[in-house]
Amino acid sequence: MTRRQIMEASLERRYGKLVAAAGGHGPGNRGARAAMDRNAAKGSRNTKKTILRLWKYIAAEKVRIFCAVACSIISTLLTMAASYIIRPIINTYIVPVDGSRGDPAGLLKAVLFMLALFGISVLTSYLQMKLLNVAGQNSLRRIREDLHQAMQKLPVRYYDSHSRGDMMSRYTNDVDNIGMMIGSTLITLFTSTLTLIGTFILMVYTNWVLTLVTVVLIPLMLFGVSRISMKSAKYFSLQQSSLGALNGYIEESITGQKVIKVFNHEDISVEEFDILNEKLKKNQMNAQFFGGEMGPLSNFSNQVIYTATSVVAGLLCVMRGFDIGGMTVFLNYTRQFSRPVSELAQQATAVLSALAGAERVFAVIDEEPEPADDPDAYVPAPMKGDVKFEGVYFGYKPEKTVLKDINLYAHPGQKIAFVGSTGAGKTTVTNLLNRFYDINEGSITIDGVDIRHYKMDELRRNIAVVLQDTHLFTGTVRENIRYGRLDATDEEVVEAAKMASAHSFIKKLPDGYDTMIEGDGANLSQGQRQLLNIARAAISKAPVLVLDEATSSVDTRTEKQIDKGMAALMQDRTTFVIAHRLSTVRDANAIMVLEKGEIIERGTHDDLLKLGGRYYELYTGKAELT
Repeated sequence: MTRRQIMEASLERRYGKLVAAAGGHGPGNRGARAAMDRNAAKGSRNTKKTILRLWKYIAAEKVRIFCAVACSIISTLLTMAASYIIRPIINTYIVPVDGSRGDPAGLLKAVLFMLALFGISVLTSYLQMKLLNVAGQNSLRRIREDLHQAMQKLPVRYYDSHSRGDMMSRYTNDVDNIGMMIGSTLITLFTSTLTLIGTFILMVYTNWVLTLVTVVLIPLMLFGVSRISMKSAKYFSLQQSSLGALNGYIEESITGQKVIKVFNHEDISVEEFDILNEKLKKNQMNAQFFGGEMGPLSNFSNQVIYTATSVVAGLLCVMRGFDIGGMTVFLNYTRQFSRPVSELAQQATAVLSALAGAERVFAVIDEEPEPADDPDAYVPAPMKGDVKFEGVYFGYKPEKTVLKDINLYAHPGQKIAFVGSTGAGKTTVTNLLNRFYDINEGSITIDGVDIRHYKMDELRRNIAVVLQDTHLFTGTVRENIRYGRLDATDEEVVEAAKMASAHSFIKKLPDGYDTMIEGDGANLSQGQRQLLNIARAAISKAPVLVLDEATSSVDTRTEKQIDKGMAALMQDRTTFVIAHRLSTVRDANAIMVLEKGEIIERGTHDDLLKLGGRYYELYTGKAELT
């Protein structure tokens, strides 16, 4: 196996079907590609469903669409009428059928009348485009709203299993493609449909024999376009998936750039990017190639139809006395009749790309949201924070249990610490407390009420969490601290900052509490970012506090300052602490030692040292936290 094949296999494992779908030469890609082809075919079958769903968003603009349709009908009828006037102009004023001389004055009046009709047609066409653009943008806004609302309701499990870059791609690339289709294709759809109907009626009225020639040849063009369209749909679906994979890799590369440089992985990163970029290029080339074929094919078909109609029309003029004006008008109608088909074919690229994007967007909207509150969900009175885990079993996957028979209790004002090896289940315990995941067996209660009976937002409002990975939003320092409780006063913000030992460094910032935070706190140190997160938790006044390695990013001196503030913070709160620094949990009321998802030891610091077990080995350095 070559180096490139190994890297392709690695990328396939990391990005799943997104990369497998793009093809390639790595092992196992053939079967993955075949599976994706089947998914693409299934997606093609669901195209009608996707279109109908998009239409539901558009149909909400009924008044504008009705007015746009009316304008479109008027514009089309006037265009048809103006075009038909050419026949009497030729037959009466230019080459009179009775053999008399032309009439320049009558010709001028007829031309001016025709121009007036075209002018009104242009005006109504402008109004139609304006109305449809507004309707399209309003529809796009609703799609974005539904997508964002759906993502706010998705469980943490979804975010843990999906690339952030791919999710961003759905927000940006996929939604933009839908917008391009709604903004341009809707207009083309209305005008083209009405033009086809109106032109066909006038063609039959002008000469049914020539109409038959045109109608017989049009299906040949449609057959070729439909065949290419089926191929294009598959490749546009693959293109969007490959684009999501590449965006995911780019997002990871940007956020992990320091790690890449520290381990000298720049060359590897370039190679991996080239692999994903190459796969995206191939899928884009296929999609654009088949999509681009539609325009030339339809233009060629139009020329064939026009030529065949011209020949037959000429024969009718010579042999059957068909008038020159009628022939001129009909040939013009032939162009008008095939032009809407060509326009729709040329819009196929945007349409297929948008439909592929719409399927990805709707897939997110249709994802299973977090479990809904029970009909009789409990809204707690001021929560005290009496927490109990009884016989709790949990696994992220049904076949693999992560936590086994977890039993513990914590009363208000107590500090419960979790220690153990990486992957022992420490963070999982606190995730269950927040109901980021629901347990498989057992129960978790707060103040004697099963947490599944609390309203979700009320439950989480009463639990403040400080994670090891900090996250700050774009805004001022004051706004980021107040994120913990939006109705907090400025005085409470300052008090929370003092409690978290953040006040001193905040006052030294250029604008103090009004200093703008940029790029997730890029203008602050890691320790300062964590202090703001702690202040955010302090201001929440939640009775239950979870500290997941909250002081891991600060130095020992700052940690001691925080401990003083945290002592006051935890005084009347139930506190759960996850720590690798065992010195930070010595004063805990109870220490739970977890290994392989089970609590193997529990007790105070002194009790566990006397026990001489796992905790004793970790504390004395005879064993290490891995």
